[in-house]
Amino acid sequence: MTASPNQPGILYVVATPIGNVEDMSPRALRVLSQSPVLACEDTRHTGVLLKRLNVPRGDRRYVAYHDRNESRQAPVLLKVLRDGVDVALVSNAGTPLVSDPGYRLVTAAREQGIDVVPIPGPCAAATALSAAGLPSDRFTFFGFPPVKAGRRRRLLSGLGPDQGTCIFYVPARSLEKLLVELADAHPDAMCVIAREMTKLYEEFVRGTPDECLERFENRTLKGEVTLLINLSGVSSSA
Repeated sequence: MTASPNQPGILYVVATPIGNVEDMSPRALRVLSQSPVLACEDTRHTGVLLKRLNVPRGDRRYVAYHDRNESRQAPVLLKVLRDGVDVALVSNAGTPLVSDPGYRLVTAAREQGIDVVPIPGPCAAATALSAAGLPSDRFTFFGFPPVKAGRRRRLLSGLGPDQGTCIFYVPARSLEKLLVELADAHPDAMCVIAREMTKLYEEFVRGTPDECLERFENRTLKGEVTLLINLSGVSSSA
């Protein structure tokens, strides 16, 4: 897909599966198959995905675009778009920009009058919320919690029922520490931990922070989990 002369290309923001490749939409597959340039959080990961979906590499160009090179690569991709070439932006899993790279590129494209077209699909936060059994009429997405302990504890202590269900992406190696801190701030919070969603060993664990800690005791978890917290009717002990 290449724009006509003197017309900029289109920036497609393409959601990809968070686990099960059958969740790839026909539209997303078509866009990735036809886009001359793919901006990928990890080019190898995207290459493997397209191979599993039987999409030949062809002569399309794969460009690494991640949080460590965003400021450097965004101008490069903008020039490609201004030259009339379409670009498809993908993250390793789920919807780009949802705690994934892309904000700088999308913002700059909008400012320069370049069309940005979303190709919707899987998102771990929405997937977890849909099956968690927690109130879903209002929710707040926080992305990844702060790395520094002091900022993280202040954030957890400040959570309240007016925020609805609070959603975090958590590195599995940090889950125990976060649950301990949450238990200190809100011992009666109702939590759901969603892991391996859409995969063979999909699991939803529900309970208070201490109950969830017990469920994961002596277990080694990998990757990332989605943590949902609801404080409806719960008073903070902080």
